Amino acid sequence: MSFFKKTAASVLALGLTAGAGLAADCTIKVGVLHSLSGTMAISETTLKDTMLMLVADQNEKGGLLGCELEAVVVDPASDWPLFAEKARELLTVHEVDVIFGNWTSVSRKSVLPVIEELNGLLFYPVQYEGEESSKNVFYTGAAPNQQAIPATDYFLEELGVEKFALLGTDYVYPRTTNNILESYLKGKGIAEDDIFVNYTPFGHSDWSKIVADVVALGADGKKVGVISTINGDANIGFYKELAAAGISADDIPVVAFSVGEEELSGLDTSNLVGHLAAWNYFQSADTEANEAFVAKWKEVMGEERVTNDPMEAHYIGFNMWANAVTAAGTADVDAVRTAMYGQEFPNLTGGTAVMLPNHHLAKPVLIGEIQEDGQFDIISATDPVPGDAWTDFLPESAVLMSDWKDLGCGMYNTETKTCVQTLSNY
Repeated sequence: MSFFKKTAASVLALGLTAGAGLAADCTIKVGVLHSLSGTMAISETTLKDTMLMLVADQNEKGGLLGCELEAVVVDPASDWPLFAEKARELLTVHEVDVIFGNWTSVSRKSVLPVIEELNGLLFYPVQYEGEESSKNVFYTGAAPNQQAIPATDYFLEELGVEKFALLGTDYVYPRTTNNILESYLKGKGIAEDDIFVNYTPFGHSDWSKIVADVVALGADGKKVGVISTINGDANIGFYKELAAAGISADDIPVVAFSVGEEELSGLDTSNLVGHLAAWNYFQSADTEANEAFVAKWKEVMGEERVTNDPMEAHYIGFNMWANAVTAAGTADVDAVRTAMYGQEFPNLTGGTAVMLPNHHLAKPVLIGEIQEDGQFDIISATDPVPGDAWTDFLPESAVLMSDWKDLGCGMYNTETKTCVQTLSNY
């Protein structure tokens, strides 16, 4: 048996053993909807392992409402339509009480109509493009105003960047995020000709022309910065090409939104040192809570395993959900949703995460500099920033707000005072 299979099996066994003394006539089922095969397995398998550890820990504490928690794991295999099928399977066949899952926005949008139809509850742990609000989803990752906008401000205010290359993988998250950033930059006085936008397919490997175009952007002597929504292993070729062109982080800094500890683990980081990433969490955060979390993770999964931002999002989301179930006295979706509003839980970087009526968290924004060991030196941190479902920097969205607690609406037009109730078409 491989090390991964051994450790994953040990976590599951721990959960079953810990739950042995709990009531046999009630089980609360936790669906885990993460790719364990295909192109996204490298990122999502860790989140599956995180959920198994969290479920095991909760069972050690006595479960919830005297009931054992059971993790029900499925593999949507990095196949976006299969995510919808597996979500339906979790809700109708396994009858789970909650789902923790997804990574890419396209997979989340595949699942959204299913969980709305069946009144499921999804906790989504990854940074995303915003422009969505469903009563059936709690978004525990960053919205653009909790990652992309603060990172852009750091470039403008701290690094003096005057020209911007917005480089992304060709799917909904990079395209929507970059649309927001283009509008934001123009509002900050950056000319359209000083913004270079480029999209490449998943797995793109030939970066020579694109890097040359980025370098050419600074031919007039103005400072150039790259805002990267490049996803997956395409990052390796991009950073290598920058280094091959003799471009250092001092020459053209890159801030990435999809490069974290897991992506850097086991890689040669010599080409990445000095470049930046923006997240709400880094493993290097110096707090007692984070030290305990990292130690527990390594104890269970192995010393070489790292933690990352989406793991903390699952950690916060799961604990808020558990507290909401306790407060509601039931795992019923509607009762738990009501109990989620205003839930607070300490985040791992210090301070407290708060669940807002728009189903987003208030969390700090961190800028980290890549180090040789694949960790990040945290060089900037904000106070907690409330997540915004609808950006202020696109005209059609600036008039919208989400408030599921009092207005019962995720897409409320503040000018017309009307609500769009059909959310699955976002």
